[in-house]
Amino acid sequence: MGVVLLQHCPIPEGKSGIQVVDVLQKRLESLGAVKSGSFCVDCETYYSVATIVPQRAVHVVRNSEQPATCFALTDTGYSLIADLLFESLMNKLSTIYTPKKSTKIESKGSRYILCDFVVKIGSVSVGPSFKAILIEVEYLPCSIPSNCFELMKEFLNGVLNKSQVSVPPYLQTRMDHVYTAMDTVHQYMEHFNNFRKVTVSTR
Repeated sequence: MGVVLLQHCPIPEGKSGIQVVDVLQKRLESLGAVKSGSFCVDCETYYSVATIVPQRAVHVVRNSEQPATCFALTDTGYSLIADLLFESLMNKLSTIYTPKKSTKIESKGSRYILCDFVVKIGSVSVGPSFKAILIEVEYLPCSIPSNCFELMKEFLNGVLNKSQVSVPPYLQTRMDHVYTAMDTVHQYMEHFNNFRKVTVSTR
């Protein structure tokens, strides 16, 4: 895989999420991008039972780009990559960890290819509620973030009119490392956690 940069796309006042997604898709298509199906990244969080203090959480993430794999991240910083049977294991640990359905979050939408770039425009929802738009850009020829960040920044600025592109917090200490699928998962979790906090604070 290449290097992925994930950015939050603000929704202008007076516009809906659907309208913004439609504008972005038309802009890509006008530049020659070819639609190549759809994608989905989702996260289900399992919380430890009340008798465990302090309470712990395990985030199980699935990415349609790796259909036979699931990723698990703990709130203490550990992460692992496993096959889909890991979810069955989590369900068997129901006396220790239980999923909270109201916190399930996903980003899904259309996938485009434009030269050496793969672009995904995702609508983020928590349960039935729309929350935000995420733009995922992957630059396929490169595997070291520091070698292509400026190019990807220019791509987002010019093609998608996305200003103020910054290095995602998780990647700031990994810019010279070989990029992996887990790095993408961590970027999504940074955004998912922020969107969940907004959901909780506005209730």
